[in-house]
Amino acid sequence: MTNEQYYDFIQPYHNANEIMRMKLEVLNHNLYLKSSQPIHHIQVRVKEKRSIEEKLARMNYSDSVQNAKDHLLDVAGIRVICYFVDDIHNLVNALKRHGELIVIREKDYISNPKPNGYRSYHMIVGVPVYYLDTMEYFPVEIQFRTMAMDFWASMEHRICYKKQPEHREELAAAFQQYAQVLENIEEQFETYNETGRLGDVHEPEIPWWRMLAEEEEWRETEKNSQRIQDVK
Repeated sequence: MTNEQYYDFIQPYHNANEIMRMKLEVLNHNLYLKSSQPIHHIQVRVKEKRSIEEKLARMNYSDSVQNAKDHLLDVAGIRVICYFVDDIHNLVNALKRHGELIVIREKDYISNPKPNGYRSYHMIVGVPVYYLDTMEYFPVEIQFRTMAMDFWASMEHRICYKKQPEHREELAAAFQQYAQVLENIEEQFETYNETGRLGDVHEPEIPWWRMLAEEEEWRETEKNSQRIQDVK
């Protein structure tokens, strides 16, 4: 895959990421009817060329554009950091009701943590990207975490994974304990959550025209912010 091929390949994934981020921003402002917001912050990324090539090699595929499109579901990625576990479930349920999104895959590592203590909720959704005369779905991987989950995952990645330290087994056992401590703290904080988990009946429905208006407003805000940065 040449550099030119890579940049052409990732453009629709950038578009899908932006569309998905806008939808999450709208939900953040409307899900709880302005009483509070479930999202602390959102991170967006597209896989770098080297990461794509390395992952395809591990899967025993050549690094062609077609192989990347056919076999990789995490080229586009969004990480959503929430305050409470219930916020995550409420956002996931809201996204599942979006008729234009396709849920490709989901894994609940909150109810069923990984053996090392990792907790998160993963979804891969197909996001429609529209062109002049056609539409195509592109996958976006979404990771939902609370701030405690993100703190643990970041430190585990930094200490245990990146550095490949000595005494790895001892560190792994320690991080399992840290995960349990943070989960216990998280459960105590959950008692202060004034919203809780929303039921299917009582969850607020957002009219389609309001969703579109909110998305357009956010696009204009982003454009204006970019113009200000360009002037600076």
